[in-house]
Amino acid sequence: MELTPVWAKALVMAVGAIAPAISIGWIGERAMESIGRNPESAKNILVPMLLSCAFAEAIAIYVLVIAFSL
Repeated sequence: MELTPVWAKALVMAVGAIAPAISIGWIGERAMESIGRNPESAKNILVPMLLSCAFAEAIAIYVLVIAFSL
């Protein structure tokens, strides 16, 4: 069975979107848990959390570029 370009793109996007989605969910969960335990630290947690989410989202953007290049 041959893998057509449409199916190849769909497979790349599906597999490549799983890791960033899990990562962003995990980052948000841990940040909210930390803020819940220590509400005064919210301003110190926000910036690293946003940076981590941005780096995780960059992986999804790389996957999108690879899918478009197929």
